[in-house]
Amino acid sequence: MAEPYQHYIDGEWVSGDGTETFESTNPATGETLGEFHRGTPSDIDRAITAADDAYEEWRELSRIDRAEYLWDVYHELRERTDELGEVVTKECGKEISEGKADVVEAAHMVEWAAGDARHPKGDIIPSEIPSKDAYMRRKPRGVTGCITPWNFPIAIPYWHMAVALVEGNTVVWKPAEQTPWCAQIVAEMFEEAGIPDGVFNMIQGFGDAGNAIVEDDRVPTVLFTGSAEVGHKIAGKLGDESGRRVACEMGGKNGIVITEQADLDIAVHSAVMSSFKTTGQRCVSSERLIVHEDIYDEFKERFVEVAEKVAVGDPLEEDTFMGPAIEAEHVEKIQKYNDLAREEGVNVLVDRTELGDEEIPEGHEDGHWVGPFVYEADPDANLRCTQEEVFGPHVALLEYSGDIERAVDIHNDTPYGLAGAIISEDYRQINYYRDHAEIGLAYGNLPCIGAEVQLPFGGVKKSGNGYPSAREIIEAVTDRTAWTLNNSKDIEMAQGLSADILTDD
Repeated sequence: MAEPYQHYIDGEWVSGDGTETFESTNPATGETLGEFHRGTPSDIDRAITAADDAYEEWRELSRIDRAEYLWDVYHELRERTDELGEVVTKECGKEISEGKADVVEAAHMVEWAAGDARHPKGDIIPSEIPSKDAYMRRKPRGVTGCITPWNFPIAIPYWHMAVALVEGNTVVWKPAEQTPWCAQIVAEMFEEAGIPDGVFNMIQGFGDAGNAIVEDDRVPTVLFTGSAEVGHKIAGKLGDESGRRVACEMGGKNGIVITEQADLDIAVHSAVMSSFKTTGQRCVSSERLIVHEDIYDEFKERFVEVAEKVAVGDPLEEDTFMGPAIEAEHVEKIQKYNDLAREEGVNVLVDRTELGDEEIPEGHEDGHWVGPFVYEADPDANLRCTQEEVFGPHVALLEYSGDIERAVDIHNDTPYGLAGAIISEDYRQINYYRDHAEIGLAYGNLPCIGAEVQLPFGGVKKSGNGYPSAREIIEAVTDRTAWTLNNSKDIEMAQGLSADILTDD
């Protein structure tokens, strides 16, 4: 076997202080994809020191000069989309069109951040005093710690890092341990772009490495995308520390409202994509379909028909709709929630929890396979299966009667508030949902997946802490300073205060 891949710290590939390694495996086949050094807290300390030392020189560059390094990355992402998409699919199990889409989304984020460098930043504000100029400027905050998930292993790291770097911050990145090969490629791109030593650092590893980033007070900003459980622990640790900031984008128990005015073709297609793309392993995947009684039976019949035959298989094949789950432990979690739903008395409509031998592709017997699980539940019952995020192809149909207000009440009846959608041909219903749905990402007559990088990405309630990612990550990685400049020899205050006491009689 080849030598284990290394960390990238202060412009060098290094093995780090630890002796342990870990493997990346293909979730569809069990094949080993590579061996990687496991980072330690001391490796994180070294990376933070490098990033801290590089910060002053990096921030002194113009935004345009900093963005030039990202343009090189952008062109490589575009030129290697097919190649890198296959790497994403092999390592995280998304079917191939989604693997390529992951790379395209990364390119979109880098393009937006680098292009934004030539856009004006700040506000010119009219002062109450004619002799004064008033304006706002942004300043970078320093070392940015980035902790990213496995399900978008190239796109989400650039959501975090592209804007942070253009705005003058340096980066210490701990990628997901399930997708270290993708992280290796991202680091190689920054090295090939010639980014100055210490500005970008990547340490492979597990939770102890991520925790070392969180615990270090030389890191004023931590960006995290992942589970609500971990995110709220991070926010709790940093929340009371003066001067430190954390942006957490976390999970969801997302719903789609399908009203009596819905176009059923749009409804079924949106529900299927929202529920089963990435095998339900997106923070924005839909696990609740809230359907009006007038169309419930027809929608159920059509949705169930698709769920029973949706193609689960080799993610590298173009006709596969759902690939494997990321790892065996996650299959067990999904199965436990499916069992819980039965225990809670739901009416199971589709149960492909354990795929038959004929459904598993030849040569993929060691993959982590799970199929759709669909059931009916009472929207007024307080069930764990309809309240807790499963992060898999586990979908509840919830029938409602009455008006749009009733549907939105059911939609909001969850501790999460990330994403959702409404399917309706009635603009009044859409507008009510727009104004009352408790979510950060909303869609009309669309799936509740498919975010665009020029919009904020984040949730409310248990799904976020008020600092969205994608475009709006700028609010987490910069501070705003309000400037007032006096152009007169006299001091005149907007509130009418005077300096007369200092004037000689």
